[in-house]
Amino acid sequence: MATKKSLFCCQECGYETPKWLGRCPGCGSWNTLHEVAACQFRGAAKEAAKIIALKDVPAAAEVRLKTGIDEFDRVLGGGIVSGSVVLLGGDPGIGKSTLLLQAAARLASNHVVLYASGEESLYQLKLRSQRLQIPEDLPVIAVTDLDHLLQAAAELQPRVLVLDSVQSFYRHEEEGTPGSINQVREVTAALVRLAKENDIAVFLVGHVTKEGVMAGPKLLEHMVDCVLYLEGDRYHSFRILRGVKNRFGSTNEIGVFMMEEQGLREVNNPSHLFISGNRSQAGGGVVTASMEGTRPLLVEIQSLVTASNYPSPRRTSSGIDLNRVALIMAVLEKHAGISFLGLDTFVNVVGGVRLLETAVDLALAVSLVSSLKGKSISSHSVVIGEVGLTGEIRPVSRIQQRVTEGIKLGFKRFIIPGANYSDLNNQKNLPAEIRLIAVDCIKEAVAVSIMS
Repeated sequence: MATKKSLFCCQECGYETPKWLGRCPGCGSWNTLHEVAACQFRGAAKEAAKIIALKDVPAAAEVRLKTGIDEFDRVLGGGIVSGSVVLLGGDPGIGKSTLLLQAAARLASNHVVLYASGEESLYQLKLRSQRLQIPEDLPVIAVTDLDHLLQAAAELQPRVLVLDSVQSFYRHEEEGTPGSINQVREVTAALVRLAKENDIAVFLVGHVTKEGVMAGPKLLEHMVDCVLYLEGDRYHSFRILRGVKNRFGSTNEIGVFMMEEQGLREVNNPSHLFISGNRSQAGGGVVTASMEGTRPLLVEIQSLVTASNYPSPRRTSSGIDLNRVALIMAVLEKHAGISFLGLDTFVNVVGGVRLLETAVDLALAVSLVSSLKGKSISSHSVVIGEVGLTGEIRPVSRIQQRVTEGIKLGFKRFIIPGANYSDLNNQKNLPAEIRLIAVDCIKEAVAVSIMS
């Protein structure tokens, strides 16, 4: 009789080993390796898979389901792809369940949708739907046993299935408690098979750890087709939906929402929200244009540079990587003669936006110098450019779209890299009052930006 094969799996990181160890080699945690049954193929295929040339695969027109929430559809790549599995993560209370419940209610008007909750009772779902003022004809089920859910799905035959959350579901035949590595992996694998075999779009809500990463092994993110994160401060109204993996679209798109009493409301023109109307005359505020996927986004970077009362000056940053701030300060000191020795430095991006691209470097540098000198820049100015280690201003991509977005919002003065100047100066559709200022080095950029 064949012996039952087993292995030991870390409940923290998912590391697998054939023998028990006191300390996990993957994450270094102690006493987290538990014995689980080794994954076996459940049944053999009825017929061998056939090899076929890619050119012989019949092409079908891509049909995407529209949720009716444009910002959500944008991040998904234009809508929901049938048979796809989407994982939505975010901090507790950020609005994950609210967003999916709103989307499911809108989809239910044209398609069969099933909303499965493993964390709320039917009565709690009823109260939340009343608060959000959404139609209450959405089919819902409160269950934690995955087999019961699969049976209900087989009877209803939904086009879209929503699970809130994947960590609350379990399978009887698998070892471990709900939320354990083994259970999360097997539950997700079963749902992926359900989605692919029945052409059902599945949405999973995933918990995140205190470090801000998705709870469970990275294998979970590899198994799904799309991974989305809902970001923002739970005590502020702005929410940003960001795609970090998408097999059917770009991973650079973002959707902007505002949390209100009736749930999440999409923001179609977020640039208006991320720019303060009256910037301080004391300096420190600079507007820049960042590309988020195909969308140009105007945001304001604010800096505060002040004398320090401590031997080691404080350096804090919100919305921009602190290492990037330190690099720009070093370039300013080396190539522009501006020292931040003995000064506390605080950097913030208005509205809680997280800026990742280097095209905002020049705006960050001008913001720091503006606060240090106590002199503001023109309120009609937008600063765009990447700063190199040698002090040069490097060109950025899609400069035309960035400037066009600034013109829409009433900005008239654009400080841009010299290499991008010819691309815009030859444009005949630019209004006559628009002024383009080309800069090639950090010292020149600081000189033309700060008002005398």
